Amino acid sequence: MKTPISMRTRLAATLCVLAVAATGCGSGSNDGSATARKVAPEEIYRDGLINVEKDSGEPTKGGTLRVAEYSEAAVLDPTKTYPTGSTGLNVMASIYDTLMRYDPETTEYEPQLAESLSSDDSTTWTLALRDGVKFTDGTPLDADAVVASINRFITNRGLHGQILQANLKSMVATDASTVTFTFTAPWPRFPALLAAGPGLILAPAAYADEKAFKPIGAGPFVLESQSPGEKTVVKANEDYFDGRPNLDGIEFLQLGPDQAKLESLQAEEADLIYVSQDKVITQLVDDGVSGNMSGISGAPVLNLNHREGTATSDLRVRQAIQLAFDAQNYLKRTTGQEDLADRGLMAPTSIWRTDVEPVETDAEAAKKLVEEAKADGFDGKLRYVGMGDADSKAGAVAIKAMLDAVGFDVQLDLVSSVADVVSKVYVEGAFDLARASNSIPDADPYSALDTAMNSTSAANPGRYANPEMDRLLGELRGVTDPEDGLTVMTEIEELWKKDAAYVNVGFGGFFEAWNDNVHGITPTTQTAVLFDDAWVDN
Repeated sequence: MKTPISMRTRLAATLCVLAVAATGCGSGSNDGSATARKVAPEEIYRDGLINVEKDSGEPTKGGTLRVAEYSEAAVLDPTKTYPTGSTGLNVMASIYDTLMRYDPETTEYEPQLAESLSSDDSTTWTLALRDGVKFTDGTPLDADAVVASINRFITNRGLHGQILQANLKSMVATDASTVTFTFTAPWPRFPALLAAGPGLILAPAAYADEKAFKPIGAGPFVLESQSPGEKTVVKANEDYFDGRPNLDGIEFLQLGPDQAKLESLQAEEADLIYVSQDKVITQLVDDGVSGNMSGISGAPVLNLNHREGTATSDLRVRQAIQLAFDAQNYLKRTTGQEDLADRGLMAPTSIWRTDVEPVETDAEAAKKLVEEAKADGFDGKLRYVGMGDADSKAGAVAIKAMLDAVGFDVQLDLVSSVADVVSKVYVEGAFDLARASNSIPDADPYSALDTAMNSTSAANPGRYANPEMDRLLGELRGVTDPEDGLTVMTEIEELWKKDAAYVNVGFGGFFEAWNDNVHGITPTTQTAVLFDDAWVDN
């Protein structure tokens, strides 16, 4: 039997992997020089297609699409591989498809594999399945299969599975083609989950033997081969419900840092690349390259430990860190991306941005708070946990310099592996501050914020706990759209700022860029794209 600690550790591991990826550690070294740009970042990092002509002509049949992925989905089980675009959702969605998809242009959720998803009160949702859809092993994708797959996702702690479980009152296969979800309270943006991990429906045979998992789905493609560290190849599903896809197959490639991917795209050795480094994205956009942008808030952040007995359990210490930290100077020194500095909860590009004034750097005010804490026995020491590679170390040294200047004594605990960060931050709680990323998408800010700040969340790294924040997050769950949610998001940001729950450093995004020979790429949620309508010029 799995213990709560083992499940928490596994969930934390996947979260930490994403955090490392999203903060650019996988994008190669940064030289610290400023990014030259023709277009302001506030215009670039907004959800949607960039430099894409709507009418691409009549699709061509055949051909193989070569996709340079952001990171490798070594395991195609969505409860073990983090199902976001940067960590595996692209390839997993090609095999399993998703019940729903997010349209960034309309900001609405549309049926994908499902026939429809409807609700009269946002508390009870009816999922209707398409007739005759089968998994690639020939078994029916029916209501029982959907319920079993989602239950497994919840039990195995897939991404946002805990949120689904916490809000779910019942999930019932009311007939062969209908699933009824009933929640404890209204959840207008519940469709977001069926466009992401929980919506990746697996055939029962895929997990009949958990020790011998098989990637069997009903998506537009079927797994052909995997070469770890090199590529994953999928081929067309001849019996896909919406007709055989245009492509014969897709090669999901591992090509290294973003600069290497850019050079591969320019040399036409790759057709589509997935990047996050600002300089590379800026060059692509300035050069008129087509692509899909997924803007994110909270990338990166400084997590603060609220556990009793830690230095940062003292509000004055956390507020002093807030005031001492200079995000613009930090990014200038470490990445040359100071234009992306932002201390607000939601990015300036976000449709959820509020009018709450971000914390301003004030070294003198920080010094006073440190002195007050020291007068009550605080020794001034803070433990910073982070990775020990060159770029991460440079960032740690920059943070130490800022905080030491106001009276702290920062001890750097730099480790060699993500697993070590997971252990120290999520399991042992042996840190005061640590760099990570919350990567909050506009498509579904509730799930990301609830994961980071709900007192019951196993993935809340600092164990921040405030009943009022839990209440506000529950209220955010019931919001239909940003216009209706501005008031509660404002209250959340004001409390987040007051409590110094964690420190936001900046914003950014993930960009899937493709050459002129690529057409029919469909954006969706979680910084991912779908390939069922994709085609290439032959």
